[in-house]
Amino acid sequence: MGMPVSDRLGIDLHRAGQELLASKRLAVEPAGLTVPQYAALFVLADSPGISGAALARACQVTPQAMAILLKHLTQRGLVERAPHRWHRNVLETRLTDRGRAALELADDRATEVEQCLADEFTEAEQEQFRTFLSRATRALRRAADDLG
Repeated sequence: MGMPVSDRLGIDLHRAGQELLASKRLAVEPAGLTVPQYAALFVLADSPGISGAALARACQVTPQAMAILLKHLTQRGLVERAPHRWHRNVLETRLTDRGRAALELADDRATEVEQCLADEFTEAEQEQFRTFLSRATRALRRAADDLG
């Protein structure tokens, strides 16, 4: 093996990401949501009328995955979809009152997770942490480009 496990930052990143996901899963569960559903509702609250394709990009999932997710959210009455008034082949997506209520419950709890994480770091450390994560993202993109 080219690099010892103890030197692999990817393992630490993965572990932290898994812990964040597990915490968010517990946070949004009482609202009857999964983490991807919560993410979609969160974006929809800020961007009413967004298309499914744009929502997929914002949530960093494939358009196919978003189509399935939106189908479930629509069936549960959390979102509604209607043709755009000028572009009939584009469906606008909006939260329903029920969707807004689910989002509010989930977001109150998800915010507790985010606050717990933020409380571990000073403001200066948070800024430095974000800088490190941005550098890590750029490095990983370069690695992927080199491999591709």
